[in-house]
Amino acid sequence: MTNTPEQFTFKAEIQQLLNILIHSLYTEREIFLRELVSNASDALNRAQFALLTDPNARDADAELYIEIAPDDEAGTLTISDTGIGMTRAELVENLGTIAHSGAKGFVEALKQRQAEGANTTDLIGQFGVGFYSVFMVADKVRVVTRSINPDEPAWAWESDGSDAYQIEAVERETRGTDIIITLKEDAKDFLQSWTLNEIVRRHSDYIAFPIYVAGGEEPANKQRAIWRQDPKEVTTEQYDDFYKMMTFDFETPLHRVHMRGDSPIQFYALLYIPATAERNMLSPRKEAGLKLYARKVLIDEYNTDLLPDYLQFVQGVVDTEDLPLNVSRESVQANRVILQLKKVLTNKVLTELKRLLKSDRAQYMQIFDAFARYLKQGVAVVPADKDQLQDLYMFPSTRGADASEQVTLREYVERMAANQTDIYYVLGDDHASAARSPHLDSFRKRGVEVLYMVDPVDPVLLMGLDEYDGHTLRAADEADIDLRGVGEEQPDDADQPPADPLEEGAFTTLRERFAAVLGERVLEVRESQNLVGSPARLVSKDGGASRNLFRINRLMERDYELPVKILELNPRHALLHNLDRMLAGDASNPLIDAVVEQVFETALLQDGIHPDPAAMADRLYTLLQAATK
Repeated sequence: MTNTPEQFTFKAEIQQLLNILIHSLYTEREIFLRELVSNASDALNRAQFALLTDPNARDADAELYIEIAPDDEAGTLTISDTGIGMTRAELVENLGTIAHSGAKGFVEALKQRQAEGANTTDLIGQFGVGFYSVFMVADKVRVVTRSINPDEPAWAWESDGSDAYQIEAVERETRGTDIIITLKEDAKDFLQSWTLNEIVRRHSDYIAFPIYVAGGEEPANKQRAIWRQDPKEVTTEQYDDFYKMMTFDFETPLHRVHMRGDSPIQFYALLYIPATAERNMLSPRKEAGLKLYARKVLIDEYNTDLLPDYLQFVQGVVDTEDLPLNVSRESVQANRVILQLKKVLTNKVLTELKRLLKSDRAQYMQIFDAFARYLKQGVAVVPADKDQLQDLYMFPSTRGADASEQVTLREYVERMAANQTDIYYVLGDDHASAARSPHLDSFRKRGVEVLYMVDPVDPVLLMGLDEYDGHTLRAADEADIDLRGVGEEQPDDADQPPADPLEEGAFTTLRERFAAVLGERVLEVRESQNLVGSPARLVSKDGGASRNLFRINRLMERDYELPVKILELNPRHALLHNLDRMLAGDASNPLIDAVVEQVFETALLQDGIHPDPAAMADRLYTLLQAATK
């Protein structure tokens, strides 16, 4: 060990970040204190857990607290904690580097916000660059720290916000961290105790450890475990403030569930549904999972065993009296209490979603639109939860005017057409393409509703949901669907009466030409009994959701092979009549095979399974040239 300070240079992205923080962001500079207090709280949480599991931890009896000490004479503000402290390596890792993506993302988001004239201060917390916000108010920052590890010495980190920092060995008897800020001249108002108390109250009131300001004997924060309070005593504003403090998500959550239980286990839980699924990409809470407490002691920051995977978008706190304080993170998963909690919490969240669907459909639609892709995986990954999940799913359909009009499976069943026994759906890449599917011809002709499955995870959903309330889910492209006697046949369009079908011999010749050109790319070519306004479609010989495995593999970017299907032709369509005349006139005309290829590839495109749509371009130009000759 040497007492000579070691010099280090910040990476380029940090230099850019510091320049922005120092020179561009001057509004609401008080957020630097929120960030530093939050970091101190994290250090205390980690120390609290380490003290339960490591008998050799330094200063085992020390009080866990945060102190904010202004010094008017020196012009410094010191934020201290008795937390876990840092080693030299951790100083370099935590304060000398920052994820490149975090810095880059912050800079890009900042430019966008400034261009829009919007507030920018919340971005600091979102991108995990909180410590560096101190340079908005600091001429110099010195961090003195000693690790909870009894074999580790004390170290100091120092920087003036330029392109370098230094680290040196120092003396510090106790564990924890002091952040000593030499304030800029225009930031001296942060030395006033009433200002500091107000900032703590506004931003850090729910920190679980006492925060002492300017030598005060009473904590400046209330330290309330809000999840243990009676819901009647907590305001909506307090709930939202706690959520934002916990997650650093600055959007108001869509919904919350505050609950407690006494039997078979005693617990408290406060769960939130965020505003968007993308929030976790920017939040400091980069991992899924709930905060797990045992008697108000944080045991696990990201516990993923309390809810199934399909509910991992839920944020919140769970606190139980029945989990031993000395439980290790490794043994939490297999603990009987956790298994019971998971069952209770899952049931509560799903029950609450069902209640919202019935009582406040607009709010439920917001939640479903944001997190449908999570929920839809549930029946495939947790089949036991199918009965609870299936009533939560919603889909657009042929009855709706646009994609915003969605129907539940229960509602679909209740308005089935006469003699209808199955639930029909069509897969598509989006609402517009699904609505144009040739598979819908016969269903529209009979007034039978069809669901649009246009979410990329819908094939995954179908792996676990093959029937509902005794009604089989069937794809509209199944080859053996017979709608005769189902619904009521709609009258033909008076302006476009159907043409007479091709004579049997002519259709056979045309069918054989299609089969010869397409070869093994189709199972067979046959006459369609269902097409009305479309010349052709591809139908699947095999039923069941397993035939959509290629869509799932494509979604997961795995290797896949396109399914080989049956090509059905509409003998009444004008295009087929034109091809028949071309065959009769000159069977060697190269345009005939070009049209055959285009009919087939258009059918692939309409099913959303064409592997390379751009490859059709040359053929389309050839056909256009012939059409305009």
